[in-house]
Amino acid sequence: MGLGKGKGGVCNWGNQIANGEQLIKGGKTNHWESRVLGKGAYVLQVKATDADDPTYGNSARVVYSILQGQPYFSIDPKTGVIRTALPNMDREVKEQYQVLIQAKDMGGQLGGLAGTTTVNITLTDVNDNPPRFPKSIFHLKVPESSHVGSAIGRIRAVDPDFGKNAEIEYNIVPGDGGNLFDITTDENTQEGVIKLKKPLDFETKKAYTFKVEASNLHLDHRFHSVGPFKDTATVKINVLDMDEPPVFSKPMYTMEVYEDTPVGTIIGAVTAQDLDAGSSSVRYFIDWKNDVDSYFTIDAAEGTIATNELLDRENTAQYNFSIIASKVSNPLLASKVNVIINVLDVNEFPPEISVPYETSVCENAKPGQVIQTITAADKDLSPVGQRFSFKLSSESSNKPNFTVHDYRNNTAGIETRRNGYSRRQQELYFLPVVIEDSSYPIQSSTNTLTIRVCRCDSDFTIQSCNVEAIFLPVGLSTGALIAILLCIVILLVIVVLYVALRRQKKKDTLMTSKEDIRDNVIHYDDEGGGEEDTQAFDIGALRNPKVIEDNKIRRDIKPDTLRFPRHRQPAEDNTDIRDFINQRLQENDIDPSAPPYDSLATYAYEGNGSVAESLSSIDSLTTEADQDYDYLSDWGPRFKILADMFGEENYSPDKVT
Repeated sequence: MGLGKGKGGVCNWGNQIANGEQLIKGGKTNHWESRVLGKGAYVLQVKATDADDPTYGNSARVVYSILQGQPYFSIDPKTGVIRTALPNMDREVKEQYQVLIQAKDMGGQLGGLAGTTTVNITLTDVNDNPPRFPKSIFHLKVPESSHVGSAIGRIRAVDPDFGKNAEIEYNIVPGDGGNLFDITTDENTQEGVIKLKKPLDFETKKAYTFKVEASNLHLDHRFHSVGPFKDTATVKINVLDMDEPPVFSKPMYTMEVYEDTPVGTIIGAVTAQDLDAGSSSVRYFIDWKNDVDSYFTIDAAEGTIATNELLDRENTAQYNFSIIASKVSNPLLASKVNVIINVLDVNEFPPEISVPYETSVCENAKPGQVIQTITAADKDLSPVGQRFSFKLSSESSNKPNFTVHDYRNNTAGIETRRNGYSRRQQELYFLPVVIEDSSYPIQSSTNTLTIRVCRCDSDFTIQSCNVEAIFLPVGLSTGALIAILLCIVILLVIVVLYVALRRQKKKDTLMTSKEDIRDNVIHYDDEGGGEEDTQAFDIGALRNPKVIEDNKIRRDIKPDTLRFPRHRQPAEDNTDIRDFINQRLQENDIDPSAPPYDSLATYAYEGNGSVAESLSSIDSLTTEADQDYDYLSDWGPRFKILADMFGEENYSPDKVT
């Protein structure tokens, strides 16, 4: 802030708002170029304050003047308004200005105090300059191998304006060669980038010439009178020759060959040329990818394609593979083309009747009635217009049952020749039909059509062709047959249930309840094995359940008096056995859960010739004294021990436990 002493006070500069205008001390302001505003255009107003008493003479009357900044700006000495002093101020010539302003009191008279301030003024840009190319012709060199879409060169037009006023748009003027190229603007550098739209070929055209126009995107209507805001330049492009791969004469090759053509037969050829200035020879080979390619071979020098195996159209109707052509001088330079080979059909299969192979005829059919229309199918690839003919075989032409009527449109009708057919007399008829094609050589086949006799109504609508028709003349309907079968099934179920109940009842009668108060009786169908058989039955079944449940003493009744049988003096060597048996008898007599003395086992089948007869004691004498055990010695060696025990004459009571 500039300060100056005055009479009786100080002249102060400050940034303030007075009457709505900005006052800047030592500040900076922007201003339009004078070519927009013209001479005397308002820039800003500055104001200085003086602390002296304004009523005291001229001490507080301030006068403004420019010490530095002429001749570009001027200032009103009383108001401090700064204005442009020249009509042709241009930002592109000079953008920034420093103006030194002085404020002096005492009306500017000698002896007055003064203060100064600096105002920085910057001219802002307007679009008052068109873009200009620095030269009228641009030369570019482009290799013919450049890829489509790649950038091949740059050109630039200069615009002295700033910011968006300097943004440029480039366009190719329609004309010679312009359709092969395109141009875009690099937003960062404002350069025109030329790109390739189509491939180049030195051998076809070596140079291209076209014009490029550069123009501003954002125009200012106040400067239309200055002139067009665009410029034009010429671009010349020279195509450079490069070593290129061979070029095929066609983009794709299509060939045809008949199936079963002999191996080695030439079916076509491909051609490729080296179009470079120094022409080189070309070699051909197949691009092997799978086993299908092995069906053909190619001559490396001539490019002729031949069969390598027998072809079958029914297996493969078309082959698709690629052929590569490369330079002899530079094998790395190669090109590829697609080859399609269609296999033509040879008439080798006879036509056959299409489905169905079976049809039907009504029993009440009339002569001349068409019962079926048939067509033919051929595995061969039939050419356009091929015809099939139908007729009866020679051995069936004399039979009056059916005939074949050829409609001559690849179809035929099977017609009846009799008035009615009987299913009982003959259920099936077999009609041989001969079909021929029209290709060369002619192929034919005999097809047998099965005709089934069916029951129909008066409108020849088939009602039944199955086994049911056999019962229909008897007067049995479908519902009646179902009812009969249902009754038979019910009777069979009843019989099965009856037999099952009878078997169950018979089985229950053979079982004896375990709750019976009598001794348990066990029934089974095999004979016991004697005293040596210890696995014949479960001894637990002979136990009385009442005795176990009540934990009572044994229910059997012991004899009141013992009549000891006479016994013989046992041998000395049997003493140990007798003591063992007596000990076991005493243990079982004391045990209340031991089986009863008398147990009855009933056998459904006892066997034949048992010398022991029944061993049960139910029918025995009341006491043991009434029994005679001498017969035990007659039973053989198995009962010798028992005979010695119970057959002794001198029996001692103290030995019985």
